[in-house]
Amino acid sequence: MNRADQIDRLRAGGDPWDMLVIGGGATGLGVAVDAASRGYRVALVEQSDFAKGTSSRSTKLVHGGVRYLQQGNISLVIEALKERGLLRRNAPHLVNDLAFIVPSYQWWESPFYGIGLKVYDALAGKYGFGRSRHFDRDEIIERIPTIETEGLRGGTLYYDGQFDDARLAINLAQTAVEQGACCCNYVRCAGLVKDDAGQIEGVELIDEETGEGFEVRARVVINATGPFADGVRRMDDPEAPAMIAPSQGAHVVLPERFVPHEHAIMVPHTSDGRVMFAIPWHDVCVVGTTDVPIENASLEPRPMDEEIDFILETAARYLGTDATRADVLSVFAGIRPLVRTGDGKKTASLSRDHTITIDPVSGLLTVAGGKWTTYRKMAEDVVDHAAPLAGLDPVQCATGALAIHGSMESEVQSGRLGFYGSDAHAVRACEEDSPDGSEPVHARLPITRGQVRFSARREMARTVDDVLARRTRALLFDARAAKEAARTVAEILAEESAQDSSWVNAQNQAFGSIADRYVLEF
Repeated sequence: MNRADQIDRLRAGGDPWDMLVIGGGATGLGVAVDAASRGYRVALVEQSDFAKGTSSRSTKLVHGGVRYLQQGNISLVIEALKERGLLRRNAPHLVNDLAFIVPSYQWWESPFYGIGLKVYDALAGKYGFGRSRHFDRDEIIERIPTIETEGLRGGTLYYDGQFDDARLAINLAQTAVEQGACCCNYVRCAGLVKDDAGQIEGVELIDEETGEGFEVRARVVINATGPFADGVRRMDDPEAPAMIAPSQGAHVVLPERFVPHEHAIMVPHTSDGRVMFAIPWHDVCVVGTTDVPIENASLEPRPMDEEIDFILETAARYLGTDATRADVLSVFAGIRPLVRTGDGKKTASLSRDHTITIDPVSGLLTVAGGKWTTYRKMAEDVVDHAAPLAGLDPVQCATGALAIHGSMESEVQSGRLGFYGSDAHAVRACEEDSPDGSEPVHARLPITRGQVRFSARREMARTVDDVLARRTRALLFDARAAKEAARTVAEILAEESAQDSSWVNAQNQAFGSIADRYVLEF
């Protein structure tokens, strides 16, 4: 996957693209994969990097939604459980099952949650990851030695899915390109091109790396920009009412010792009506999340102090050792693109179902809402709506059984490079093609110089942020170490792309400003 090749394809002209997707997050990439695998000509543009926004900032779960079961949204739970199973099958190098413990500190909690989780098991059917069961106090402590033992009566174990969101996004971009799509990061949509009747026939684009503008024609334009969907809608109609009710979800990253890697903890009801998780992920522990309505979405949202305090205070009730600000390795936040209901409800109660709208005059198709687990089904629905809008012959969706790039074939990849799946051999080759290729970029980060080179050569990484935040997850593993590694990474990228020392300095400074938002002062 090479950016120069992709942008040349995008700018080549010729016949209009069947579909042009704005937005390179989970939904947009899913649409590109789906459309291309049906044989449609599809292009995707992303103003920043793939999964730069919400899609790299999730709680790292592929789940049916226990909370949606509590809300009585059975259809969403059934759909998500099916999609969870398909995703594990199609991307086994990134998706795995994980055991969760729901601890009980009141006499009624185990039977109450146990019944609900039995229903969860039943709804999963053949897509289930394992059966839930009750454990007594001693068994819970044996499985999670770090749990708060005072008042502990027992608990319920159930299984759900875990994944690496940004890595999946990169693999989806690669899959889309392999299926024939054109995918470009750092290309911004600056406007919509319309005919005399007001119908969209293309887009005005700007290559953010060169500043050059150009137009691309398309039979249908799909707005898959998540929290920024209203901005694109107002390019079409300046008077369009707000569709998105953005909500921020914050997370805290702690050392692995707080929750050993075998089990996660699920808190079924926090004071703000959400569930909270403490999840072992890679070699750290992710704790979250919150649900705070915000006015405006940002590409780099920052957790609020009250969110951090809330997470640490809630975690302290369930962990034997209280985590302090000094223990925090990184903090991060994502913006949920929830769809407005107009009734003033809290964001915790807004639907996580996806919504598709088509402007009756311009034909702009907008998709909003949803979640990572159901990205494939969302994409299928979008393409089903977009094809007739573009005057295309109907073709059946093929993504239910489509292997995602990197999925393991004849051998199982494991260990340090396991999340690359079948690309692990190519990563090792990058490590071996230079004397220092196997050296880490920082003593506290499990990331080598060869991995940086692979990101630049094969995964369209253009900046230090691309490498340390998404191609690897260094910024989440240890924000301070990532900031210290920035210059080394910039120098490697400069070698790969023939950049000079001023570019290295600018990249080091730019990433330092980003990393500061992930560092928690104490």
